[in-house]
Amino acid sequence: MKVVVIGGTGLIGSKLVKLLQVKGQEVIAASPASGVNTITGEGLAEVLKGAEVVVDVANSPSFEDKAVMEFFQKSGRNLLTAETAAGIKHHVALSVVGTDRLQDSGYFRAKLAQEKLIREAKIPYTLVHSTQFFEFMFGIAQSGTQGGKVHLSPAMMQPIASDDVADALVDLVLGPPINGVAEIAGPEPIRISDAVEKYLRQIGDRNEVVVDDKAKYFGALLDDKTLMPGAGVRVGKTAFSDWVKTATPPPAR
Repeated sequence: MKVVVIGGTGLIGSKLVKLLQVKGQEVIAASPASGVNTITGEGLAEVLKGAEVVVDVANSPSFEDKAVMEFFQKSGRNLLTAETAAGIKHHVALSVVGTDRLQDSGYFRAKLAQEKLIREAKIPYTLVHSTQFFEFMFGIAQSGTQGGKVHLSPAMMQPIASDDVADALVDLVLGPPINGVAEIAGPEPIRISDAVEKYLRQIGDRNEVVVDDKAKYFGALLDDKTLMPGAGVRVGKTAFSDWVKTATPPPAR
């Protein structure tokens, strides 16, 4: 089976490509660097020839409200139009647990708009809602940093290792479309403020973490249910408490 992974060179995409190749699938890692641009449509028709499944794990380079909405809408329309023409049998897209509960955030409004395009297209689909990746802790910390202090919500989350995300995606990609949502999460619920503080201390960052009920998560206020998965969630095997003991800072850009 030929599988095209949009965003196939990123954190999740690169892991997914390798796992699918081990399973004997023909996999194309599509990205602007490989001549495939979902914003302009460049290279889409060519890369989709003969493919049966498309997996979209691409993310917006900007979280600014207007830019992120433009990215997901343009990318989604171009991709789904090209898939329809190519006769794609299964569209798999990675999204976020709680997206519909985070609509005060421009990023999550854009993700919901992307999901709406997928639901309204005529292509069988699987939406994969993941909780926050362990590797995203630095980004969460940066988003809450004000004047050398890190202001974070104490709301609950159930983060997941990127390796476990890729493992779950393999099964969903190789399985039939569910025309609905599959949720994935890690095994260990933890408060955002606690998780990020543990990560920061591990990497040697001593900035004070301020626990603040009013601290927003990328523009949205949280409660203990906002980021938590529901019943029937697929749970990964890697515990945050184990991962954080060997966590390292993100690579410098």
